[in-house]
Order: sequence, then C-alpha cells, then structure tokens
Amino acid sequence: MTNFSKIVLLTFMFSLISCKKEKEKKDESEVQTINFIESPTSVNSKQPFLFSNGNKLLMSWTQKINDSVHTLNFSELNNGKWTQSTEINRGDDWFVNWADFPAIAENNGNILTHFLQKSDPATFAYDIHLQLSNNNGKNWNKDFVLHTDGTKTEHGFATLIPYKKDSFFITWLDGRNTKGGHDGNGAMNIRAATVLSTGKVIDDALVDAKACDCCQTSATITPNGPIVVYRDRSDGEVRDISISRLLDGNWTTPKPVHNDNWVINGCPVNGPKAASFKNTLTVAWFTAANGVPKVNIAFSSDNGENFEKPIQIGAEKVVGRVDVALLDEKNALVSWMESTEKGAEIKVVKVSKDGTKQTPLVITSLSASRGSGFPQLEVISDTVYMAWNDVTDTTSLIKVARVSLSAFD
Repeated sequence: MTNFSKIVLLTFMFSLISCKKEKEKKDESEVQTINFIESPTSVNSKQPFLFSNGNKLLMSWTQKINDSVHTLNFSELNNGKWTQSTEINRGDDWFVNWADFPAIAENNGNILTHFLQKSDPATFAYDIHLQLSNNNGKNWNKDFVLHTDGTKTEHGFATLIPYKKDSFFITWLDGRNTKGGHDGNGAMNIRAATVLSTGKVIDDALVDAKACDCCQTSATITPNGPIVVYRDRSDGEVRDISISRLLDGNWTTPKPVHNDNWVINGCPVNGPKAASFKNTLTVAWFTAANGVPKVNIAFSSDNGENFEKPIQIGAEKVVGRVDVALLDEKNALVSWMESTEKGAEIKVVKVSKDGTKQTPLVITSLSASRGSGFPQLEVISDTVYMAWNDVTDTTSLIKVARVSLSAFD
C-alpha cells in the first residue's frame, strides 16, 4: 500500500470515528435534555390532557378501576412535582375512548372538566357531562349535561378553554341530527357555547351543520374573539380543516384553512390543533390527500381571517395526532407521532413563520397503537412539557417529560 493510500484510509477511518462520536454525543445530549417527571398516575391510567395558562400546569386523566368503573382525576404541577392525584368523579356507565377523552381548563380559580356518560345502550350514545370547581379543585360541584337536545346520540370531542373573566368557551361535536345514522341527512354538527362560573350554559349556537364524525375539535381566543377549527365534511366527502370565527356575536361561514382536497369516505380520527399569540394564529393538522401522509402548520397574522401557505413538518411515516404551541408571533412548536420499524416516536420541532424548521427532537418511543392516544404538548416560560400513554399488551401508564425550550433552537 502506498503512503498516499494509507493517508486516505486513515482519513476515512478518522472520519467514521468522528461521526460516531458526534452521534453518541448528540444522543447523550438528547437523553440529558429530556427529563422524565414522576407521574401522579398509577397503572391502568390513560388519556392524559395537559392545560397551561402560562403560569400553572394541570393534567387530567382517566383511571380504570375495574372492567366497568373508571374515575376522572387531576393533578397540578407544583415546584416541578405533581400534587397528589385528586379524584373528581367516577362512574360505571362512562364512554371511555382512546380518541374522545376528558379535558380540563382553569380560569381565575375556577376549574372546568368533563367526562362522557352513556345515555343509551347504543354504542355511540353518550352525553358531555361538565364538572366545575370554584376553588381551584378543592371541591367539585355536581356534574351537569352541556347540551339540552335530549337525543340518545353522540356528543363528544369537546374543547374547553378559559374565556373572559371567569368563564369558559366550549366547542364540541354534536350528533343530535344523526338518529338515522352518520349519513348525508344525519351529519354531525359543530356547536359552541359559553359556561359561566356558576355553571350556567349560555350562547349555545350552531357553528357548522355538517362536520367529520369523530375528529377532535380545537379552539383558541384571539383578540377578535373565539375561533374554532375542526375537520369539515363536504357532500363530496372532502374532509379538510375548516375555521369559523365569532365576530359581532355571529359565527362566520366556515372556510378551509387550506384546500388539501383530502377525499376520504370515513373519519380518520385525527383532528387539528390551534394556538394564538396576540394577532398571530396557527393551526397544525394531519392530512393524507392523494395518498401522501403529511403534518402541516399554517400561520395567520390577522386572527384567522387569512392563512399563509402551509409549512410541511413531516411526511410518509407520520401518524398525525398533532399538538401545537405558539412561542411568540413568529415561532411555534409542533408535536406529532411518526411510525418506526418497531412502533412509533413522538417528535417535536420548532417552526418559524418564514418556513424555517429546526431539527426535530425525538421525545420518546412508544406504541403506534390506538392505546397510545394523543400526546399532549404545553409550554410554560422556558420549559416544554409532554404527556402520553405508555402502553403494553396488558397495562397502560401515563408518562410526563419536560424539555428545555433551548433544546429546540
């Protein structure tokens, strides 16, 4: 071997060693960046939901007691640790589902949450029961039904967010017109209402008379008022993401956030997520238009009246199940699930309004099954929090992790 050949070989070997060390260094850095928080839940817990008002972090979840009984619980993160689990309610006639799960929200010491209770033996006949606390969760008032139609049909996929001084804005999928089935003549509605701190429900209104059957809804409060985003449904079975805004007391005619033109003859069970900061609104969603799975995010600078061209976050292997948080008027974090050879991963990426994307961070590996649910993302100050279902063939347990916001730069 010539000296030149030896030099080339040594250079190549050194390059391989350097690359390996850099990869190991990066992997070690990610492990150190992602810190797991001891969960307040126990075995057979599922369906975590995270809520943040910028200062405090709450988590609600369901706990399986036995084959028929479930409880609704919550905890607050205090000085980096979860408070002891508080049981809000329990029942043996609840509808407990991987995609349609309880939520929680806080406003000025008032906490609102919900669970789904069967109204009839039919599989998809259940009501949204609200439960309210006026003293930060120390005591809970008697639960009450959100809607008043009285039909033995599906009501669910509710979004609860703080609204005005001490009230809550709610939007949900309402099946009062589906008594004959989920066909064109009996479509699911999108409805919205306000729940006062007294428990009184006001301003119940129809937002859209025909929506996708079982995708999660999302909402946020902009300077102009509430907006709702959801998966719509046209007569031609186009199921893209639509937005409606409450302006001057009326809901605007729904319009697409973007025309993906995804035609699908069934619900993909994969709803959008919205977040707002000042006049900036952003929406993240999953689509598989033309057979190509994608996760997109779109920004609006005028509270949702117009949207810029979507920015593609992931493709091909994406499962969807997105969440989003706005950091400021120009930057957002998006989380989603992506399939791997052995299951799936939760990924989070920082995206800028100008289309710049940082390197995605893998939060964890998990099952790709429905049991993994919909991972939750929240940001408080300089810390990112995530919660998800960690499932095996026999058990489930909620896990929570925190990551420094600087890890996404």
